[in-house]
Amino acid sequence: MMSNHSSVTEFCLLGFSGSQELHHILFAVFFLFYSVTIIGNMVIIVTVSVDKRLQSPMYFFLGHLSALEIMITSLIVPVMLWGLLFLYLALGTTEFALVGAMAVDRYVAVCNTLRYNTIMNSRTCISVVIWSWVFGFLSEIWPVYATFQFTFCKSNVLDHFFCDRGQLLKLSCDDTLFTEFVLFLMAVFIIIGSLAPRIVSYTYLISTILTIPTASGRRKAFSTCASHFTFVVIGYGSCLFLYMKPKQTQAAEYSKIVSLLISVLTPLLNPFIFTLRNDKVKQALRDGVKRGYQLLKD
Repeated sequence: MMSNHSSVTEFCLLGFSGSQELHHILFAVFFLFYSVTIIGNMVIIVTVSVDKRLQSPMYFFLGHLSALEIMITSLIVPVMLWGLLFLYLALGTTEFALVGAMAVDRYVAVCNTLRYNTIMNSRTCISVVIWSWVFGFLSEIWPVYATFQFTFCKSNVLDHFFCDRGQLLKLSCDDTLFTEFVLFLMAVFIIIGSLAPRIVSYTYLISTILTIPTASGRRKAFSTCASHFTFVVIGYGSCLFLYMKPKQTQAAEYSKIVSLLISVLTPLLNPFIFTLRNDKVKQALRDGVKRGYQLLKD
């Protein structure tokens, strides 16, 4: 038994309950998902970097988004408690900011086509990416610091598959009410603050698309925006259920399921959402495969 004056410094992750056979199946499934996620997002990064036809703001942001997905899904398997908790939350916040920039980019491309190159120039794109990364990391400094100021004396068993902050707070023997409320307000600011302009952007975007005279033009515009919308629905839907609660210490099984959507499903779907629905990227991939095959023949 631990005394009330001792504090836990190391935690044991329970992961998923079930038999050894189930664990083997889950290992195979998640290893497959992880492999596809890494390969798919790496393909996007390389293709965007080497193909001159993809040197535009949307693909510039997409390359950084793929890099974030690789890091987020790779950080779920915890090796160091402090570092992983900070990086996972910081990268998630950065992703919110970056996806917001991508939504604005699509709005400018459709609603201000003639001024697109002037507004979304290289300087603007680089500034947006830098500020997204800086905001993501700075916004998580206090939450991580505050979390580890608590004394964890109830147990050292964490009922999760990574170092989830809500489950950590459940193990604290201190009063966490004020910290949880501040974390809730920060979640509102980050999630709703980035979602609101996105909704406005999509509203203007859809209204502009509906004014396109030809059916093929409307179809093409909707196809481009549908991928972003799908990504936003999955990512924001999961985070709204997981973090938009005054009480951060939700049930472990509930937290595990929703966390899987954020950490496994979203990074897995990213290559398919942004490549299989995009003619330019598909053509660039086909050309890249042809060049590689030709080099192998020579």
